Amino acid sequence: MIDKKFLEYLEGYLTDKRKTLFRKVLENRTRHFTVVLEDIYQPHNASAVVRTCDIFGIQDIHVIENKYINKVSRHVAKGSQKWITSKRYKSDGNNTQICLDSLKAKGYQIIATTPHNDSCLLQDFDITKKSAFVFGVEADGVSDYVKEQADGFLKIPMVGFTESLNISVAAAIILQDVTTKLRNSNLDWQILEEEKEILYFDWIKKTIKNVDKIEEYYYQNLNL
Repeated sequence: MIDKKFLEYLEGYLTDKRKTLFRKVLENRTRHFTVVLEDIYQPHNASAVVRTCDIFGIQDIHVIENKYINKVSRHVAKGSQKWITSKRYKSDGNNTQICLDSLKAKGYQIIATTPHNDSCLLQDFDITKKSAFVFGVEADGVSDYVKEQADGFLKIPMVGFTESLNISVAAAIILQDVTTKLRNSNLDWQILEEEKEILYFDWIKKTIKNVDKIEEYYYQNLNL
């Protein structure tokens, strides 16, 4: 539950320009689509995907760590990790299963990004369903378990000799395409108003230096 009086107090530390930017970005955030990274071991690739999610308005990213620890390169992410909600799955041997089960319970269809025989071409993808796009480890792609559990497969059309794209490039192409179509549709794709307020509050706290000390001072001296 957000303390609205405290929120108003913190807003005093931000310029009107900053607050307006936060509100504008929130209007373009979506949870209709989400991204899953399975065992991505190269920090620059994972970080580039995080940056891409922020750019195209994807609020949530799910990181599966079965074999490798996912690390964010601040140089590549450019601070985008502050604005994205990241969920890590690393505490159990069945991290992929736990992640997919959780997403399915929330109404997402699992879409494996792979040049599978039954893959849908990007331009033909149906954007109407809530979808979680799963990107796999650089060399081998998504795991067999993801392929078995997937509700569909998606691939980017290619006409050259090379048959694969870097994961960060693939994510950028896919997310730019599907989010553009989403915003031009009549679908209810925006996040809920109460979710916007939670994120707004969180972003403000991440923006202000020494916010913990400010919060302590507020509740000890000003919360009358």
